[in-house]
Amino acid sequence: MPHRGGRYFDGTLGYGGHARAILEKSAPDGRLAGADLDETAVSRLKESLADYADRVCIFQGNFTEIDRICAMLGWKNLDGVLLDLGMSSAALDDPDRGFSFLRQGPLDMRFSTKNRLSADTVVNAYDGHRLASLIRTYGEERFAPRIAQRIVESRPVKSTTELAGIVSSAIPRRFWPKKIHPATKTFQAIRMEVNQEIESLQDFLPKAASLLAPGGVIAIISFHSLEDRIVKRFFAGTPERFVYPRGLPAPGPEGPRLLKPFTRKSITPSEEEIRNNPRSRSARLRAARRAS
Repeated sequence: MPHRGGRYFDGTLGYGGHARAILEKSAPDGRLAGADLDETAVSRLKESLADYADRVCIFQGNFTEIDRICAMLGWKNLDGVLLDLGMSSAALDDPDRGFSFLRQGPLDMRFSTKNRLSADTVVNAYDGHRLASLIRTYGEERFAPRIAQRIVESRPVKSTTELAGIVSSAIPRRFWPKKIHPATKTFQAIRMEVNQEIESLQDFLPKAASLLAPGGVIAIISFHSLEDRIVKRFFAGTPERFVYPRGLPAPGPEGPRLLKPFTRKSITPSEEEIRNNPRSRSARLRAARRAS
């Protein structure tokens, strides 16, 4: 729970709902630093959070820059860290961003326009083996080799709806999932590759843990089983020597676990929450406290 005078970091600001709640709970003098890769989201947030301008610092960038941001602000420790790894509904619903298989748009899928890699490069330039590997790993898609082969045979692929049709045609209809579109996992995998989502999470976790003050809390909301496993293992098995110390990383002796998870299992949305927000159905929340 945020408290008065605390210092907090929200690495995925999005619409600013979590940021606003943290600022309200930590009033009147709690401070928040936040980041988001989406330039449009950052511009919108600077307006919507204008009432908290003296207590919030908003940055356009990756949450992996948490250490640089804290150093810039002169913050040595944080009382709380939050990541919500879910897709922004505004970005998902914008056909020009290329995230959705339901709306025709360019093969983009970049969280930030500064990112050089786009979905077009992944789809039309990666060789079949590399494409199959990332679809299997990030999408956990059993038909990854078939899908990759069909994509390569169909090049050049020019739009999201064309890609969705190609992916769907590669999966035998009897194996189509009941609750999601057959292209969901492949689109997810390509998006994760474009934005280096797994690598960013792995980079972020030790930095965030090292910045937590004793008793500080880190909370991660993930929507992908691979992300959830990474968070679970980090929270449950992180000896001090695997966390970046101040200055250059250096190995140290085995010691007590740095983080203590609140629960062994992740917290999932209730049926009512899913009815109100169907996109929350795969959300998994894990939180841990830094040992004092």
